[in-house]
Amino acid sequence: MQTGPPAESPGTDSPRTREGTAGPSVLTPGADRDPYRLRLYRSLREDHPLTYDTGLGAWLLSRYADVAAALTDPRFAGYPHEGAPRGGPAPLGLCRGSLDCAPLPGRARHRPAAQPAHTGAVLERTAYVLARRIADREQADLVPEFCHWLPLGGAVTAAGLSHPDLTRLSRADLHLRIARSAVTTCAVHTALRETALASFLANVLDEPCLLEVLGTDPDLIVGAWTETLRRDPPVQIVLRRTLTDVPVSGGTLPAGAPVACLMGAAGRDPDRFAAPDRFDPFRPDPGHLTTGPAHCPAVLLGRLEAEHGLHALLDAMPFIRWAEGFRPTATGLLTRGPRTLLVRPSGAVPPAVRRTARPPRPPDR
Repeated sequence: MQTGPPAESPGTDSPRTREGTAGPSVLTPGADRDPYRLRLYRSLREDHPLTYDTGLGAWLLSRYADVAAALTDPRFAGYPHEGAPRGGPAPLGLCRGSLDCAPLPGRARHRPAAQPAHTGAVLERTAYVLARRIADREQADLVPEFCHWLPLGGAVTAAGLSHPDLTRLSRADLHLRIARSAVTTCAVHTALRETALASFLANVLDEPCLLEVLGTDPDLIVGAWTETLRRDPPVQIVLRRTLTDVPVSGGTLPAGAPVACLMGAAGRDPDRFAAPDRFDPFRPDPGHLTTGPAHCPAVLLGRLEAEHGLHALLDAMPFIRWAEGFRPTATGLLTRGPRTLLVRPSGAVPPAVRRTARPPRPPDR
């Protein structure tokens, strides 16, 4: 299989002049810490919409329209071979690309392992147990103490196991039980949902006024969750492969070429989204490119985990705020999200009113 730009031969135009331009690499030093501050994605979208990244060994696509095509067009397949997955579907958002979620034509879709009502009850219980664990502390880190645990409740249920005893079992024990089950749907894989949940909490905790609105109008939580997946997708790069020549912005991808879809760049394409760098849960059309198919159990679980997780945190800690001097920072090249979220569970509220006070109702908007 061809792994790079085609070599020049008599009668064949150079790929450097016929297809794309030489742009920056996603392996540029510092890109794993903050590709946005480096203006890496902006440079690729505006000046190098099609470029071959020698270090990565793939053609880069950064514009929303091109990435959307690479993830949905049948002229693209899995990478590195036809069975990864078999000609599609591509991993989308929180979906790993299971054939159970988006099967090939002629294949019947299997019923998702997790049922919404039962799963919601399990997640609600799990979220409240976790929130109460840290409610009386002076400081807590939500990533290891909340975000790494809550998706396990949904995964255990999807695997057909009993509700986890969070006071007795370790995360390793729970993952081992899941691995021994016969369930292979996207629902039993928690890493992406853990990262997405951390990014979601980072975004809403960064906006105290928004946090109060979400606490009084739960329907807005879904908008904040979807906006998080657009602005801060947990998966930054999805690899695909062309089955034939495919025209895209800036040139034509040759058949058999490895293609890297830059999800973080596509989700902030100003040609698709107004003020793309702003976190706006009221955005009228956030798109679904970074969310995933609605019938995927992992997509359903991610949304439920965000809803029940935030409800539980605000109920147990209505005045939760960042720890003194802390600012969330996302990192990662292939997957990206904050690795720590230090908070003051009781905020600046005096101890005598911590358990009874509730945030005032925000003004009507």
